[in-house]
Amino acid sequence: MIAVAIDGPAGAGKSFVAKTVAKQLGYIYVDTGAMYRTIGLACDRAGILADDAEKIAELLKGINISIKYFDDEQHILLGGEDVSELIRTERVSMLASRVSALPVVRAYLLELQRSFAKSNNVIMDGRDIGTVVLPDADVKIFLTASAKARAKRRVLQLAEKGEKADLNTVLADIEKRDYNDSHRKIAPLRAAEDAVIIDTSDIDRDESVNRVINTIKKGII
Repeated sequence: MIAVAIDGPAGAGKSFVAKTVAKQLGYIYVDTGAMYRTIGLACDRAGILADDAEKIAELLKGINISIKYFDDEQHILLGGEDVSELIRTERVSMLASRVSALPVVRAYLLELQRSFAKSNNVIMDGRDIGTVVLPDADVKIFLTASAKARAKRRVLQLAEKGEKADLNTVLADIEKRDYNDSHRKIAPLRAAEDAVIIDTSDIDRDESVNRVINTIKKGII
């Protein structure tokens, strides 16, 4: 099996690029960020603070998170409910960042994430795939972009959904999440020593996809 790890900060285009590349190469796409978002959503619904490790540990004993694929699209289910759209809000995004810092949450998801790579050719994106989840991945890529470029993209994405957002507010949220992700004690956001760095600040989606595909092909030859 071939495993490709794509890490990077929020808004760098990891999900779109990983999903598109996986489809073109015939690999399974695994969006690990969606798993953390789902736990964040579960905490929010239960009225549990995202940094209350003890209560979250109890919560995890009673929830069931699974991934299904319909029409080549990943859908994440919480207790059988498809929450793929519900987990894409800014609020859930921030909650995901906080719960992902908890060892109990990371341990809960680690085996699920690794199980996909044992039986499939996968492209897995997240914050610590190349450093922790799949340290022996065949190809490791760190996809990044400036905070300002990522904020502009997010504002455009929200506008496409009919939602208005202030650029400075979105930028502040991104910078806060970058800080949280890179300073957490457990599996902080960083590029693996053997990762290929790809900066998407000044290139479009198509070029980002092309660079990732070329990097993968070079890495598995």
